[in-house]
Amino acid sequence: MRSLSPDEADLWARVAATIRPLSRVRTGLQAIEESPKTIIVKAVKPAPRPRPQPSPPKGVGATLDGTWDRRLGAGSVNPDRVLDLHGMNLDTAWRAIDRALEQSIAAGDRVLLLITGHHRPGAPPIERGRIRGAVRDWLAASRHAPRIAAVRGAHRRHGGGGSLYIVLRRSR
Repeated sequence: MRSLSPDEADLWARVAATIRPLSRVRTGLQAIEESPKTIIVKAVKPAPRPRPQPSPPKGVGATLDGTWDRRLGAGSVNPDRVLDLHGMNLDTAWRAIDRALEQSIAAGDRVLLLITGHHRPGAPPIERGRIRGAVRDWLAASRHAPRIAAVRGAHRRHGGGGSLYIVLRRSR
């Protein structure tokens, strides 16, 4: 490994003074100043990254096996109950979802089809897609959240991007 010339060392010092690291993770190179005019650049092993800890069970939507996902993706699951939210405002939609979940759980239903409508951007004062944007947060905060196994986008034959499947856990 060669040493930097005085001009190179000066240039290196000026460049190094202007940079800020993007993250706290060490880079693969480290400059070591041996004397005021000599800088040696050595390769350094990056600090070992901590091993990821197993994540706790996620909230709504993380507990289906592959068979369920394949069946939902193929559109071969027929919903037990359908709730259409067209024409509702946020408050009435929330109450309708809560009531439909309560009825589905009491009846032992497994799949609720929630028709929210497609997001279609509109110019103000028209605000569209607010219900669809709030549904996942509502479900996660719902009193029925422990009974919801998953929330998945619906197949095209059930409304595609404008609908969601809410898969409920089996009754015990």
